[in-house]
Amino acid sequence: MNLLSFVRAKHNLVFKLLVVAVCSFFMALMLPNREIKGHKVNDFNAIWAYPDVIAEQDFLIEKTESEMRLEKEDIEKNAPLFFVQRNSERNEKLLKLENLKHQNEKAYNALKPLFDSIYKRGVIETVSVEEAQKPMFVSNGKYEEASTYHDFFTVKTASDFLEQRLASQFANVNYTDYLAINFFLSKEKTDLYLNAKNQHLALFKQAVQQGEIIVKQGEPLTDEKRFLINRYYHYQNQNVDFSFARFFAKWILSFILCITLMCFLAFFRSQIFGQNKQVAFLFLLMLLSLFFVYVLNQYGFNIYVLPFALVPIVVRVFFDSRTALFTFLMLVLHCSLFAPDKLEFILLQLIPGIGTLFVIAEMRKRQQILDAALIVFLFYALVFAAYQSSFGTPKAITKLTAYIPFAISSTLVLLAYPLIYIIEKFFGFMSDFKLLELSDLNQPLLRKLAKEVPGTFQHSLQVANLAEEAVFYIGGNSLLVRAGAMYHDIGKMKTPNFFSENQANGFSPHQEMEALESARVIINHVIEGIELAKKHHLPEQIIDFIRTHHGTTTVGYFYKLYQQQHPDTKIDENLFRYQGPIPFSKETAVLMIADSVEAASRSKKNLDALAIDNLVDNMVDTKIANNQFINSDITFKDITAIKKIFKKRLMTIYHARIEYPV
Repeated sequence: MNLLSFVRAKHNLVFKLLVVAVCSFFMALMLPNREIKGHKVNDFNAIWAYPDVIAEQDFLIEKTESEMRLEKEDIEKNAPLFFVQRNSERNEKLLKLENLKHQNEKAYNALKPLFDSIYKRGVIETVSVEEAQKPMFVSNGKYEEASTYHDFFTVKTASDFLEQRLASQFANVNYTDYLAINFFLSKEKTDLYLNAKNQHLALFKQAVQQGEIIVKQGEPLTDEKRFLINRYYHYQNQNVDFSFARFFAKWILSFILCITLMCFLAFFRSQIFGQNKQVAFLFLLMLLSLFFVYVLNQYGFNIYVLPFALVPIVVRVFFDSRTALFTFLMLVLHCSLFAPDKLEFILLQLIPGIGTLFVIAEMRKRQQILDAALIVFLFYALVFAAYQSSFGTPKAITKLTAYIPFAISSTLVLLAYPLIYIIEKFFGFMSDFKLLELSDLNQPLLRKLAKEVPGTFQHSLQVANLAEEAVFYIGGNSLLVRAGAMYHDIGKMKTPNFFSENQANGFSPHQEMEALESARVIINHVIEGIELAKKHHLPEQIIDFIRTHHGTTTVGYFYKLYQQQHPDTKIDENLFRYQGPIPFSKETAVLMIADSVEAASRSKKNLDALAIDNLVDNMVDTKIANNQFINSDITFKDITAIKKIFKKRLMTIYHARIEYPV
C-alpha cells in the first residue's frame, strides 16, 4: 500500500495527527524561550511575592523615552544663552551724537556722558521673560564671559534711563536716534551648545552587576523598583537567541500534551473522537487560549487577569464534564510555563476550573454562569491566601491589590454568554441552553404538533419523560434525549390519521389499504420527519433521533398481515423495514426503547404489573435480537437499569398493582 492509499484509507486518523502536529507546533512557537523567573509588575503588585530575583549577568538599564524627553526639556530649559558683541551700529550712533555737538552743544554735553554710561554696560537684544532668567555668556571676540541678562540695558530700559535723567529738558531731541543694540543673541552658538549636551546625554540610568539582588521576596514595590523589575524582565526576554534544539524540545513537550488529550478522546470519548469538527474545536480552543496568554506576556500584562475558567465552561456546555476537565488540565499545564511560580499557577487555575464544573454539572439555567464566576473568585482568593501563607509570602494576602487580577478574571467569565452563542452559530454545536429552547412547548413546530396531531404530541411527551429519566440514571445528556424525543415523530403530521394514537373514533384508514401500502405510509413518517426538520432548520443532533428511532426494524404488524394475505408468495422483508440507521449513541438507543415501549403500552388494555413487566422485557429483547444497539455505547447493565425505570414509570402511569394471592 503506497502513502496515498494509506492516507485515503486512514484519512480521519491522518487528520487528527495533523491537528496535533500543527497545534503543538504553533504552541511551541508561543512558549517562552527560557524559564520564567519573574514577570512584569504594575500598580496591582504592592509587594514582590515570589522568590528573590538575582541578576544572572551584568546589564544596563536604559532610560525610557519619557525620561529622555524630560531630560532634553530640562537641558533646553536651563541651557545658557550666547550673545555676541557687534559695535558697528553703536559706532554710527555715537558719530551721529558727535555731530549734535555743532548743532546743540548744550544737549550734547548732557547726552554724551549718559550714552557713554549706557554703552559701557551695553545694550542687549530683547528676549522673552523665561529666557531672561537663564544664565548667559557674552563673547567679545576673544573669550566667553559669564553674565546675567539684567547687567545690560535693553532699548526700553535705556530709554527710561534717559527720560529719568533728562526729565524732558531737550524736547526737540529724539534720544532713540542715538541708541543701538550692541549685544545680539547668537542662535548658532546656543543651538551648538544644546546639540552638544543632547549628544552627550546618557542613554542608561543604572548599571546592574551580575549577582546583584534586584528584588527580594516580600519587598514592598516602589515605582522605581517596579521599573527595575520590568526592565530586567524585558532585558532577559530580549537577550535569548533562537535555538533550534530548544524549539524542538518545546515542540516535543507540546506534542506530548496534545497527543495525551487526543488519546483521552480516542479511548474514553470515541463519539467526540469520531467527529473531526469537534476534535478541531477542542484544539483550536486550546490554541487560542495560549495565544492570549502569549500576547499578554509579550506586552507585560499580568496573565492572571485572563478568564481561564471560561475553557471548562465552554467545553462542558457542548460536551461533558470529564472532557472539559481533561482539556482544561492540558491547557493549564501549557500556560504554567509562562508563570514564575508554576505550582501556584496550576493550583490557582485548576481548582477554580474544577469548581466551575461542579456549578454547571447540569446546565439548566443561565444564572449558573454567574454563579460560576462567583465561585471562581472565591476559589482564587482561598487558594492564593492558603498558598502564600504556606509556601510564599504571607504579607501578600493582606494587600487588596493582589486580588484585583482575580476579580478581573472572574468578571470576564461572564463572556461565556456571548461566546456560547457565537460557537453555536459558527460550529453548529448545541449547548444545553439551545436544547432547553428546543424543548420549549411554545416552539412553533411543537405548537403545530400539539394543535394538529394531539395524540402524537402526547405520545412524544410520554416518550420524552421516559427517555429523560432513563438517561439521567444511566448517564448521558438528558436534555438532548428529551429534545430529540419531542421531535422524533413530527413526520406523522403529514398523515396523522394513519397512526393509532390519532384515531379517536376507532376508524383506521389501513382497513381499506393493502398491507404493503400501509407499511410504506408508516415507514415514510421517518423520511417526512427528516424533511420537515430540515425545513425548520433543526440541528443535526435532533434530526439523528428522527432517523434512528426505529433503526432497521420492520413494521411487524403489517408484515405479518401481508404474510397471512399472501401465504404462497415469497416476501421481501426489506419492503417492510425502516431504512435506519440504527442508534449510534446512548441517547438514541434509549429513545428507541422508550418509543417502542410507550407505543406498545398504549395498544394494550387492562395492563397489570405482570403484563407491563413482560411487555418491557419483550420489546427490549426484540431490539437486542435485531442488533439495534451494536453501534451505541450502551451496556447490558444500562439496559437492565432502563427496564426497571420503564417498568416503574409505566406502573405509575397505568396505576397497575401486583395482584396479591388470596
